[in-house]
Amino acid sequence: MSSLILIRRLRVENANAIAGLTWGFPAITHFLGFTHALSRKLMQSHGLQLDGCAVVCHQHQVHAHSSGRDYQFALTRNPLTREGKTASFNEEGRMHMTVSLLIECKGEILNGEYGQRDLARHLQQLSPTLRLAGGIIVDIEDIAVLDMPTTKNELCRLQWRMMPGFVLRDRSAWLAQHYQRLREKDPQASLLDAWLDFAALKIQAETSEEGAIKEGDPANWQPIPKPQPGYLVPLMTGYQRISELYAPGIVANARDAQTPFAFTEAVYGVGEWCGLHRITSLEQIFWRYRTTKTGYYCQGADAPLASEHHQ
Repeated sequence: MSSLILIRRLRVENANAIAGLTWGFPAITHFLGFTHALSRKLMQSHGLQLDGCAVVCHQHQVHAHSSGRDYQFALTRNPLTREGKTASFNEEGRMHMTVSLLIECKGEILNGEYGQRDLARHLQQLSPTLRLAGGIIVDIEDIAVLDMPTTKNELCRLQWRMMPGFVLRDRSAWLAQHYQRLREKDPQASLLDAWLDFAALKIQAETSEEGAIKEGDPANWQPIPKPQPGYLVPLMTGYQRISELYAPGIVANARDAQTPFAFTEAVYGVGEWCGLHRITSLEQIFWRYRTTKTGYYCQGADAPLASEHHQ
């Protein structure tokens, strides 16, 4: 038996805005990690397991400034060293955001509606004790435990409670399709080339009536549209193992000397921010873990196999 947990308008300060090669919003791994942390606590207290998670963004503010072209993060000033020099540090990108999380809850909630209210009150106290994307949860407007919608009207009422906002969908299937089209034109094309077509802003010069434009000729530059329409964004969606699995204690300076260790690299996909009114099924917006022997990935329902679309 499945239920829904709606954490409505959760306000986070100083969340991590850098996700691998991308920036501007936390990686989807942060939100599934938050869901997993809640799930572990609810399993102990209520015998419930949390699975899928949908992310709706209402407001975001990246701590960055621009001179008109390039953006720079607004960083904290660290104390000087003993020699009076600036101490070395890792650049951190921070942001404030207001999001709503829709989480699938598996298991039986006792006492019907009374049990749902008790669980909502428990989550209202538990959620602020955790961090989301490294940020501090400073306010939660409301938490509700609901039955899974079974009709179109029930789904519309649920969407109405989360509006206005934009929900993040997994569009890595489009990445796989675009990659296949590139390979048909150029067998040497890589998956990274396909991903950059979604991630990069590209322009090209229009050819003149006389033929190809030569170097030094005036040109009319036009933007190259992305492979698919919509507000498409590059995403970090998991981690891939790039080394053998070492026994505990073999690798020096590891955080945990009792757990097997492996070196990993980030995995990337493509997402789309779309209006809630365009959603016709909750499965379209739920993200879930999918694991293999060499890594774990955060994917939507329509995503192809991990080995087919990730870079």
